[in-house]
Amino acid sequence: MPIPEDVTGDEIDKDVRQELQSLPKTLAEDVARNLVMVARLLDEDPEGAYGYSRVALRLASRVAAVREAAGFAAYANQKYGEALAEFRAAKRMTGNIDLWPVMADCERGLERPEKALDMAGAPEVHKLDKAGQVEMRLVAAGARRDLGQLDAAIVTLQSPELAANSVQPWTARLRYAYADALLAAGRESEAREWFAKAVEADRDGSTDASDRLAELDGVEFVDAMAGDAGGDDQVQSSDDTPEADDVEAEDEGRDDKGRDDQDRNDQGRADQD
Repeated sequence: MPIPEDVTGDEIDKDVRQELQSLPKTLAEDVARNLVMVARLLDEDPEGAYGYSRVALRLASRVAAVREAAGFAAYANQKYGEALAEFRAAKRMTGNIDLWPVMADCERGLERPEKALDMAGAPEVHKLDKAGQVEMRLVAAGARRDLGQLDAAIVTLQSPELAANSVQPWTARLRYAYADALLAAGRESEAREWFAKAVEADRDGSTDASDRLAELDGVEFVDAMAGDAGGDDQVQSSDDTPEADDVEAEDEGRDDKGRDDQDRNDQGRADQD
C-alpha cells in the first residue's frame, strides 16, 4: 500500500521504535512507516488502517507492537474475533495486562457478555491503572446491558470516579454511560442531570452528550439555509404575486386602450377639418 513521502517512521513512540530494533534496519523502517499509517487512519479511515496493519503484520508478526496495532485496527472494523486473537498474542509476548479491558469488550462484540463479566472479576483487573479500571467498569456495565440487566449496569457504573469533581480523561465517557443507562431504565430526570455533567467534562467532544441533552430538552435544530430557500419558493409561488403571463396581458390591454384613444382623437381632428 502506498505511504506518503512525509511519513518517515520516526513518528512512532520510542518504546515501539525500541521493539523494532530487533529487525534489520530497512525492514524496521518499513514496519514503522506502516504503523504510523495505522495510527494516522485509525479514527477517520478504519478500513485503510486495517490494510496497513496487515502489511505490518506480514512483515513483522513477532513484534508485540505490531500485533497490538493489528488488534486495534481489527477492533475498529468490528472484526472482534481477529482483534481478540491479536491482543492475546501481544499479551503473551509482553505479559502486559493493559489490553485486558479491550479484550473483554471483544468478548462483548462476539456476543459473549458472560465471558466479559468473568474477565471483569479476574485478578488481572487489580493490576490495571486507574484508567484501565474505569475502562473495565464501562465494559462490565455494557455487558450487563447486553444481558438486559439495566439496574445492575447502573450500579456497576456508580463509583468514586463517577462522583469525583475533578475531570479526568475518562470522566466524560463514564458520566455519559451512566446517563445513558439511566435513560434506558426510564429515569429521565436523572439522565438529564448526568448528560449535563458529561457535557461539562467533555472538553474534546468525545461524546455526543450535548446532542442527547438537547434532545431531552426538546430542542430542535432547523437548517437556516433550507428555511431561506423555502421562503423564497413561497414568495415566488404566492397567489398575491401576478404571473408573468397575467402581467403581459395587462400590459397589452393598456397598449390597446391607448391606441383606441389615439384613433378617436385623430378622427375628431379630421372631422373638424
